[in-house]
Amino acid sequence: MLSKGDLSSIGSLPTPATLPLVIALCAAWCDTCTEFRATFERIADARPGMVFVWLDIEDDSEICGEIDIENFPTLAIYRGTRLLHYGVSLPQEGTVARLIDEIAERSEADAAAPQAVHDLPRSLLAAAAK
Repeated sequence: MLSKGDLSSIGSLPTPATLPLVIALCAAWCDTCTEFRATFERIADARPGMVFVWLDIEDDSEICGEIDIENFPTLAIYRGTRLLHYGVSLPQEGTVARLIDEIAERSEADAAAPQAVHDLPRSLLAAAAK
């Protein structure tokens, strides 16, 4: 799992345009997010063929941009830069793992979300290049 300090490795990933990318949008002050982080790390460790990124919407605001999160944790799931899912998730390991596995297999049209969420993978790549 990557966090802001690990982003330089994103550019070296194989076929980043087709790789499933799962981003957890959280906040340090959110107790639910703090509890969810270990769960998210376990899910990431069990899926080495996917990229998992943990972003704090305040500490990582230069990457998150104008994304307005209404509830935590919020997940954004992409195939490369194509948004497949965006929404609040119950912080339960089995539920989140099934959601990620199911969504990562899809190839349907982009999910509805604010433009800043659609732009997030490009923002991650730009931050990694710095």
